[in-house]
Amino acid sequence: MTKNETIKTWIEEYSGPLLRRAVYLLSDKVEAEDVVQEVFISAFSSYDSFEGKSQPLTWLMTILNRKVADFYRKKYKSEPSIKLDHFFDETGSWKNDDVLNDWDASNKEAELLDDKDFNKTLEDCIEDLPSRWKIPMKMYYLEEKKAPEVSQELNISTTNLWKILQRSRMQLRECLEFNWFAKS
Repeated sequence: MTKNETIKTWIEEYSGPLLRRAVYLLSDKVEAEDVVQEVFISAFSSYDSFEGKSQPLTWLMTILNRKVADFYRKKYKSEPSIKLDHFFDETGSWKNDDVLNDWDASNKEAELLDDKDFNKTLEDCIEDLPSRWKIPMKMYYLEEKKAPEVSQELNISTTNLWKILQRSRMQLRECLEFNWFAKS
């Protein structure tokens, strides 16, 4: 089989799994489609380096992960800085101390994670985060990447990552307070 025929076969066989993974990682179908297209362009360009030691889909998923990391790196750099006026006043003090209070212990984590409606609310709250916070949050918590790996991929310091994750958690907490716990 020629290189062109092989790539064409791969496109037919693996576009679906690659697109599903890309949509999961990017939360945007159009951007995911673009990234998957880049995966196949890259696979075509570097076809000679594929030694066949892994399955083609494994190799293509590795390329996809790199393309997604590139996408996030570019997007992260282009995002405007985030203002924290919502949480802090001009002196740096909390505007609303409620975010520091404990949640009601009757809301057990296991029960919540089994609740389809709660999971939908959580996903919506994550999607409402600014990209600058959502990207590291997804990489660290959902993809379960280690802090040094996330920091390297986004080209930020580990200290900055921890601050971003803390701010993300605060905003998620507030979103869940308003959209879930206040309604319960």
